[in-house]
Amino acid sequence: MKNWLFLSVAIVSEVIATSALRQSEGFTKLAPSILVLAGYGLAFYFLSLTLRTIPVGVAYAVWAGAGIALISLIGWILFDQKLDLPAFIGIGLIVSGVVVLNVFSKTSVH
Repeated sequence: MKNWLFLSVAIVSEVIATSALRQSEGFTKLAPSILVLAGYGLAFYFLSLTLRTIPVGVAYAVWAGAGIALISLIGWILFDQKLDLPAFIGIGLIVSGVVVLNVFSKTSVH
């Protein structure tokens, strides 16, 4: 269970870093740029801890899928970026794929 916590920290760190990337304006603003570097550093560190027991394909699928969904929602809510019905359907399919991988696949560590 600890490894899923590590993966969750990696996902949240990556989402924070990616959100700050927009605010860094091409790394011309110091505070958001530091947040980007620290966030990605933490994300990769905790992802590496996760890979001790969770297969890389499973960990990366969960990390990428959750990151895509969360960043899309943050862009929609905080940055007023438009998402249409196909975008919501696509995000739903990504999340569904992660759920199928974790619930039904024997490659996932539970």
